[in-house]
Amino acid sequence: MNSYCTLFDAYYLTRGLALYRSLEASGEDFELIIYCFDARAHELLLALKLERARLVTLEEFETPALLSIKSSRTRGEYCWTCTPHVIRDALDRFRLSEVTYLDADLFFFKKAELLLEEFRSSDGSVLLTEHRYTPKYDQTRTSGVYCVQFVTFKNDSRGLRALEWWQERCIEWCYARIEDGKFGDQKYLDDWTSRFEGVHVLRHLGGGVAPWNVQQYQVSAGPQVDAAPVVFYHFHRLGWYGVGDFSLCQGGYLLSDEVRRFIYEPYLRSLEACLREVRKIDPQFGLGFTKPETSLRARIKRWLAPRDRVRIA
Repeated sequence: MNSYCTLFDAYYLTRGLALYRSLEASGEDFELIIYCFDARAHELLLALKLERARLVTLEEFETPALLSIKSSRTRGEYCWTCTPHVIRDALDRFRLSEVTYLDADLFFFKKAELLLEEFRSSDGSVLLTEHRYTPKYDQTRTSGVYCVQFVTFKNDSRGLRALEWWQERCIEWCYARIEDGKFGDQKYLDDWTSRFEGVHVLRHLGGGVAPWNVQQYQVSAGPQVDAAPVVFYHFHRLGWYGVGDFSLCQGGYLLSDEVRRFIYEPYLRSLEACLREVRKIDPQFGLGFTKPETSLRARIKRWLAPRDRVRIA
């Protein structure tokens, strides 16, 4: 059985539930350890009775070190700060030999085992995924070489050495700005292949497909990219304005008709299904919807890219 961990609050609940359901639908033998970043998320997840989920509350998880810097970070910055600490807590709390952190806005089309098989055959202790930017969208300088979206750590000396260093750095500094070569929790990973032993960089093209790199590939049914199965897609900056009303490209990325059909459409329908699932428990639930931008720049951007807005029945 593969162990995964993630974190989210009630505003990301439907996305986190879609992540869980995608792992389930893939046929994966898994457990997903969910760190509930508010009481509402914990309450609803308990009511959903997810058989393969383990729930950890914020109160159970937070350490004195985290609490000491919490007030100095925004909600998003605090989540970034907590990422390596969530990984370490999962390893320790559940006595795991290995755990993989997942961003809550990932969605699996195939078993993640395909990626973990590559990692285990490498004899590595840490697995990283590259952004693999399409050249016109290259943000390596600001956002880093690697994406904190799917990272695996073994509970061994090499894995823990890298993880502890990352924990310490994120306590010291983790903000949503570029400063001295740092950005959030992510650019700390840039030199890990030379800083630490046992770091493997994923080669499988289907791990880490995202709006910032999908333009490079020939996308076909499956979904596939250049004939490789898409294991997971990162639905970064997806806007959800209400039932059946979505914006695919808030980041300004161009998406082909094939990407929309084979990758986005299944995810949008999953989000809608997850919303219906949550509303069986709380009929008024509406957290997680995007507030439309009203600035002149945003209105011009929408006018220039009208196909960005998608409605589904």
